[in-house]
Amino acid sequence: MNKSVLITACVLGALSIILGAFAAHGLKKSISAESMSIFETGVKYQMYHALFLLCVGSSSYVIASYQKTIMYLVIIGVVFFSGSLYGLGTNNLTNFNFKKIGFITPIGGLLLIAAWITLLINFVKIKLN
Repeated sequence: MNKSVLITACVLGALSIILGAFAAHGLKKSISAESMSIFETGVKYQMYHALFLLCVGSSSYVIASYQKTIMYLVIIGVVFFSGSLYGLGTNNLTNFNFKKIGFITPIGGLLLIAAWITLLINFVKIKLN
């Protein structure tokens, strides 16, 4: 069990619930349905990866060094992917044009994919009975 991975999972999970509630109750009247959908996609992927980290951090089948690598890939991936979607979803509410940094969304997605591939590599390399 890796405590830092589990703590990170809990923080990402709690934040995704907070952001989802904020969107449902605070943003719904301020942004378009399309923008709400973009924001909600960010929330979903953040929660998916919080749960992913919870599984990774509590599994005895994932080597500690792989757990850390996966955790960092997920953190940066969520910040880039979900964070950019939060910005794009609320773009009309700020003075900053998040479309200028929209290129980081696919980079974040690639980092999330890399986390899953790292887990796959871990499973291929470990020896089970």
